[in-house]
Amino acid sequence: MQEKSITNRAVATAAAAAHEPRVSPQRDARIRPFNLSREIALTYLGIAVTIVATIFLTQDILGLAVTHLREASYFKASEQGVFFVIVAFLIYGNVVYQLARTGYLKRLRQHRPVSGEELESIFEKPAPPLTMLIPSYKEETRVVRQALLSAALQEYPNRRVVLLIDDPPNPQSNEDRAGLLAARALPRELEHLLGAQASKMNTAREEFLSRKREGLVITEEYRRLAGLCRDAACWFRAQADTHPITDHTDRWFVTHILNSRALAHDKRAAKFALRSRRSSAAGDEAVLDREYARLASLFDVTITSFERKRFENLSHEPNKAMNLNSYLGLIGGRFIELRQDGLLHIQPASTPEHTLSVPNAAYVITLDADSLLMPEYALRLIEVMQRPGHERLAVVQTPYNAIPGTPGVLERVAGATTDIQYIIHQGFTSHGATYWVGANALLRKEALDDIMTMVGERGYQVPRYIHDRTVIEDTESSIDLIARGWQLYNYPERLSYSATPPDYGSLLIQRRRWANGGLIILPKLLRYLFSGRRFFRKAGEGLMRLHYLTSITGVNIGLVLVLLYPFEENLRNVWLPLSAVPYYFFYGRDLVHSGYRMADLLRVYALNLVLVPINLGGVFKSLHQAWTGQRIPFKRTPKVMGRTAAPALYIVAELLIVIYCMSGFVVDSYRGRWIHAVFALLNGGLFLYGVVIFMGLRECREDVFRSWNTVRPRPAVSSSLARYELKGFMRTVALLSVFLLATAVIVMTALAGKLD
Repeated sequence: MQEKSITNRAVATAAAAAHEPRVSPQRDARIRPFNLSREIALTYLGIAVTIVATIFLTQDILGLAVTHLREASYFKASEQGVFFVIVAFLIYGNVVYQLARTGYLKRLRQHRPVSGEELESIFEKPAPPLTMLIPSYKEETRVVRQALLSAALQEYPNRRVVLLIDDPPNPQSNEDRAGLLAARALPRELEHLLGAQASKMNTAREEFLSRKREGLVITEEYRRLAGLCRDAACWFRAQADTHPITDHTDRWFVTHILNSRALAHDKRAAKFALRSRRSSAAGDEAVLDREYARLASLFDVTITSFERKRFENLSHEPNKAMNLNSYLGLIGGRFIELRQDGLLHIQPASTPEHTLSVPNAAYVITLDADSLLMPEYALRLIEVMQRPGHERLAVVQTPYNAIPGTPGVLERVAGATTDIQYIIHQGFTSHGATYWVGANALLRKEALDDIMTMVGERGYQVPRYIHDRTVIEDTESSIDLIARGWQLYNYPERLSYSATPPDYGSLLIQRRRWANGGLIILPKLLRYLFSGRRFFRKAGEGLMRLHYLTSITGVNIGLVLVLLYPFEENLRNVWLPLSAVPYYFFYGRDLVHSGYRMADLLRVYALNLVLVPINLGGVFKSLHQAWTGQRIPFKRTPKVMGRTAAPALYIVAELLIVIYCMSGFVVDSYRGRWIHAVFALLNGGLFLYGVVIFMGLRECREDVFRSWNTVRPRPAVSSSLARYELKGFMRTVALLSVFLLATAVIVMTALAGKLD
């Protein structure tokens, strides 16, 4: 497994440690301490409890099925079979979570981050070139600016930042035109912001090199360095003081990107001031060399933009993958722009003359416009890439965490699920089952070249590095990479953060996209797992990867079936809740460890219930694509101020499920099916909680009427209905009629099926 080779150094360091760390080596203030060895032991105990409960539960379910078959009660036997499949998949996810948690805890215990001094040795020699790509489509300027700055201020030399603007180059509205102009102006604004400091630091380094040739006065050099570090600290503090604070994301950015850097440079200044008051020591000249180089590169960064849609012969596919692919295909080349039939084209330059030069890059970081990187992200991850034996490492990343401090309940609870996913992804790496998470990742350009193919689009051949067959392009590209012998790796620290959708409408777009594509990618994964002679060695990897692709489908369909059909006989089995207890126990502990409350466990469950129609919508879109071959359009998660409206269909589906659960409780209680009645009541109550708290009744009403009722004022007339278009009014009446009819059908079906 890849984890064994990648963590040899960490294991050796951990073995040399003389004590057991009680506090996990994380840098997020929310992370709460716990004893790692005890948590690992508890998780193994939880796995044992789950396995024992599963054995007895399986024995009971299959025993009932055999009994029904002997009695020729085939319907009852098939009912047991369906319930067994549902339970088996749920327990499968239970075990995968606990195994991933164990792997995460072990990696946390073994992890010893490389010291700052060792990391900064990269400033002593030419560093591999790094390009950071930030795809953007009609994003809020404030959001993009923060992402650009978090990338531009990475503590890594020889870096470029490129904003890939995907807005239409010829906008039709004033709002779109203003947004496009603002996006184009951002790189120039930030280069100007950093330019004065970059010039100052570069001049200081050149003067140092000149003095070095004539002979250095070490104590005087330390005094100069202390002054330069104080200047850098003042710059960061000035930016923090003038940065507008409109929400928790701004507050996090100011704290962790600006103020933290000011504090770090204050500490360096104090350290160098202290050294300036002592006599010189061996090695001081190397320290001075490195520090001047570090300061010179701190603000020295190229920030530019690129618009693929300006060029007719580049891909115009409306998705993030092809936006990235278009620029990746230009890296390392020189090009000329020319017009053919009135349309702008870009072609490789056959002569020294060119209009666009794209420098080569050994590494590429892709960063979503709503994501932020800690300052040492590139430095630490490239150090991992550069280690001997890691030549086949294609992707290194830190799965992103939710930006803390959100005021909204939905955003906070959705962020909690994101932070739990961080734990799961870290655990996947311990089993060699890492998936590329596209919001932020460091990529080896050589690996991307290895999986590149040329595809036809509108009569042109365009490069495709990252597959865009599904809307989860990073997941499919992960399979492409491992199939060619490349490895992927999650670095075990929290170094990247991303915004969480603040309302139901934007969360719906994000989670429906996440649920779409796993089933389409599944055959490719199976081909990889069954290829070659290492099938049994891939067992652990396959266990994790298969669940990642199928869990949304299996869990949501299983939950709907258990809600719809009264498996009363099976729900009475005491082994069923016992098999689930370890999962919820550890999920709650992980929430607390990640800075949340144990009570948030119920809120997370309620959110997962609300997400059931959304997840099923994504699954059905996958099935539709698999059947018809028509790709699902990529829809970006909105990153704008204000609320995103939700489609009426999903709102109605949520309400229908609440009604069905409540009617099921009444019918089950009447028939004496008390276990299923309680199950329906609890889930219906949590569903209703989710609708009221996460979606909002007023917002639901507004979105339904917005979707179905085109309200347009008319000139004043005497009729009371003349204020609205007749068409809109009839749509409203039709919607209410369909809703009431559907409710009546569901209730009658429940009564007919359950009173039988």
